[in-house]
Amino acid sequence: MVNDIKIVAVIGAGFLGKQIASQTAFYDYTLRIYDVQTEMLEILVKKIKRKKKKKGAVGEVTYHIDLAEAVTDADLIIEAVPERLELKKKIFSQIEEAAPPHAIIATNSSSIPVSRIEEAVKRKDKVMNMHFYHQGIPMVDIMKGTETSDDTFEKGKKFVESIEFTPLVVKKECYGFVFNRLWRACKKEALEIWAGGYADIETVDTAWKIFTGMSFGPFTLMDNIGLDTVYNVEMSYYKESGDPRDKPPQALKDMIDRGELGAKTKKGFYTY
Repeated sequence: MVNDIKIVAVIGAGFLGKQIASQTAFYDYTLRIYDVQTEMLEILVKKIKRKKKKKGAVGEVTYHIDLAEAVTDADLIIEAVPERLELKKKIFSQIEEAAPPHAIIATNSSSIPVSRIEEAVKRKDKVMNMHFYHQGIPMVDIMKGTETSDDTFEKGKKFVESIEFTPLVVKKECYGFVFNRLWRACKKEALEIWAGGYADIETVDTAWKIFTGMSFGPFTLMDNIGLDTVYNVEMSYYKESGDPRDKPPQALKDMIDRGELGAKTKKGFYTY
């Protein structure tokens, strides 16, 4: 446990929020989890408590449907809401009002630099990017905002190390950070191959698995992330560049409009 961080609040219990909470629960942190879906939170917290007990980790685990209640005594707050800039700004502002002055506010954004969000708060020295990846990938992109203090950044780095993940330090602000920029290039090309009818998704996934030795390919991974999340991330890149080549294919938007969001809806590129 990082000495200065004892209570961690995770804001948003979606795909990555659940994983951040579950990983943190293995260690001796008090954990607060916020979301608007009460039933889902109850199930998640029961599962996390079982994990903590099995691991022998101490620390209370609570769930909240009131954001202020979740962050009122937190030392580190990790925002993990959908990849929409205005939503993240709104959540940061609400956190700012309710969290103690010393609390660090981190965004789990997979593409948006915290400098685009930080105008929503006064504590610009206590914000940072802390981007977690898909389950089973134990690394976290960490990046400063325009005024993030060295102390804040070091505490964030130590927290990541304390839960046995590897911090990937971004030295200079950029869209997409470190590995996500590499993944984005693969994802973009995979979507273009599919939307253009150049090859089947199974062929692309097979090529990737043979080359990397991994058990899953780009389309399987996108299904697990959630196609709505994938689309929002791709749109954030497109809005940043304005380049038509960066706009995600319409066929992906059509899937989302049909409610085909991947594994969580039992249908995406694959059927589950």
